[in-house]
Amino acid sequence: MGIFCDDAVLIQKGNKPGEPCSITINCPDKAGLGCDLCRIILEFGLCIARGDFSTDGRWCYIVFSFVPCPSSLKIDWESLKNRLLSACPSPLFSYCFNQQYGSSPSPVYMLKLFCLDRNGLLHDVTKVLSELEFTIERVKVMTTPDGRVLDLFFITDGMELLHTKKRQDDTCARLLAVLGEFNVICEIQLAGPEYRSQQGCSSLSPEIAEELFGSELLDNKSNMTKLENGTITVDNFLSPAHTLLQIQCLDQKGLFYDIMRTSKDCNIQIAYGRFNPSVKGYRNMDLFIQKTDGKKIIDPEYQASLCSRLKEEMLHPLRVTITNRGPDAELLVANPVELSGKGRPRVFYDVTCTLKTLGICIFSGEIVRHSTSNREWEVYRFRLEESVEFPLTSSRSRSQIVDRVKRTLMGW
Repeated sequence: MGIFCDDAVLIQKGNKPGEPCSITINCPDKAGLGCDLCRIILEFGLCIARGDFSTDGRWCYIVFSFVPCPSSLKIDWESLKNRLLSACPSPLFSYCFNQQYGSSPSPVYMLKLFCLDRNGLLHDVTKVLSELEFTIERVKVMTTPDGRVLDLFFITDGMELLHTKKRQDDTCARLLAVLGEFNVICEIQLAGPEYRSQQGCSSLSPEIAEELFGSELLDNKSNMTKLENGTITVDNFLSPAHTLLQIQCLDQKGLFYDIMRTSKDCNIQIAYGRFNPSVKGYRNMDLFIQKTDGKKIIDPEYQASLCSRLKEEMLHPLRVTITNRGPDAELLVANPVELSGKGRPRVFYDVTCTLKTLGICIFSGEIVRHSTSNREWEVYRFRLEESVEFPLTSSRSRSQIVDRVKRTLMGW
């Protein structure tokens, strides 16, 4: 439900490339608005440098300062503004803050590509789709014995224009410019049974699921060091109406999104928040919060549960490992899914970019959903081809690949 006033979102660009920019948002509040806005900013590849957020329960005022990441990233500022405006409620409905603003989900389209395979092809396609503001919901990548590849991308359109012939033609033209027009098939149509058959389905074996989601993956030395350095302090004395959370943790890509996503999923309302600039790689944040009933969080068990959930989501928002799939090596990347059903932005983009940089070819790939006892996960599966520089039979090479992928995803 979009707001009608353009002044609801103001973007102040830097005078030179790489200089800090700012976004000011002044609109009616709604449940989960901060999460939705941070998600859009992350989709555009932007890194929030600092932020201030305040609301009286009906109206909110938000200021984000950020720099493009990387500084050479080209941003369609008008499109970014329109996307942010689309997330803001209309002022005509500001009186009903507690009402859930329903909107029909974006239709899913199937993009079919059939062309000659080459190193980095999957990332090149993903880069074009990202620049065109498509969200990849599912993927099925298959390499044929004759050196060709069939890619099925199930996508939604952030601009909501893919139903038009012009948008479809422009998309195929952009892809053909990257792939080369010789013997390339590019088709776009509404997704049918091919997409529905994958929804809610996971082909992960119990052994692989345990390796990916079990505690052993989190218990290595580097992760434990980061966990010990992350602290959350609960204060119920400073404010008569709110619980104060003081958070210090390692800075990383999407940190504000992870905090807002967790707050939204836990039904926590943030009345005021300040995200301070990174100092020596660490962030300090102050959040004044309430439960949905407008009360402070007094119960010690509730406090402990919330702090534990926030720590896990901030410090381990992604799981990365390489496992065996028959005779092949398979890279697995997993991230939690929002209760709304949305996965984390730009994961597929970052993983394919890293593999292309390392010179590792992808034989096949897919995105599936997997449910554990307490949440749903989005799992990216990449069956890798053997590499001279990174022999996949070597545990050292596997560790190097996992480390590079995770560092790219976390922005380290």
